[in-house]
Amino acid sequence: MSVILGIDIGGSGIKGAPVDTRTGTLSAERHRIPTPEGAAPNDVTRVVKELVEHFGLPGPVGVTFPGIVQRGRTLSAANVHPDWIGLDADALFTQATGRSVHLINDADAAGLAEARFGAGADVLGTVMVLTFGTGIGSALIHNGVLVPNTELGHLWLRDRHAETWASDRARERDDLNWKQWSKRVSAYLQHVELLFSPDLFIIGGGVSKKADKWLPHLQVERSHIVPARLLNEAGIIGAAMMATGTLPELTAQLEAPAPPKPAPRKRRA
Repeated sequence: MSVILGIDIGGSGIKGAPVDTRTGTLSAERHRIPTPEGAAPNDVTRVVKELVEHFGLPGPVGVTFPGIVQRGRTLSAANVHPDWIGLDADALFTQATGRSVHLINDADAAGLAEARFGAGADVLGTVMVLTFGTGIGSALIHNGVLVPNTELGHLWLRDRHAETWASDRARERDDLNWKQWSKRVSAYLQHVELLFSPDLFIIGGGVSKKADKWLPHLQVERSHIVPARLLNEAGIIGAAMMATGTLPELTAQLEAPAPPKPAPRKRRA
């Protein structure tokens, strides 16, 4: 099956579309439903179910989530309801929709799509996809294989999380022009470059539509920088890719049994 439904859970809207996973293109127009206020699990589940019913596709469904996802469980909730923490969201969505649902971090989904079908297609080595929006999402990909849940927006930079200083929301909050914001982003990229030495940075999120305003101002030492190509479709495409089950290296990490917990240490008398 090559056409898979991908659903992208965002802060303001939940979007879905069928994706031809052979080409990375949408086979029907996107359908968007506003994200319920508070983004509680049951409310979001109702929207996901509505999208599944709207398209009526058989087979598995891929869904992005704005937080850490391990083996189908959501382990963080920075911009959604705290009830997501520790929830088996794969099981919740699967039961509600009657489809086999597979979750993936939203930035990881965008990264997979850009690496396979977008600005990183056919690029060997290390590709770092960074999405600038409410926060900073990250996806680290080496020779096409994703290292999930990097969460590099939370790197400590200038006495704070980097995303509180260099995200697109920070640009708007601090009333920065594009050149001023680019200076902050450059400092962040230089820090990430020092840690990971990527061959290519792909800059996504809403700012990718205005690359001409910031791209000329970004400065790094060695890495190449390009804007994302897939724009708002990247998360949907990456979610569908995840649901195909054709990413063995990734699915092995996400679906393998959790390692046993170490035995508690005995206190010395």
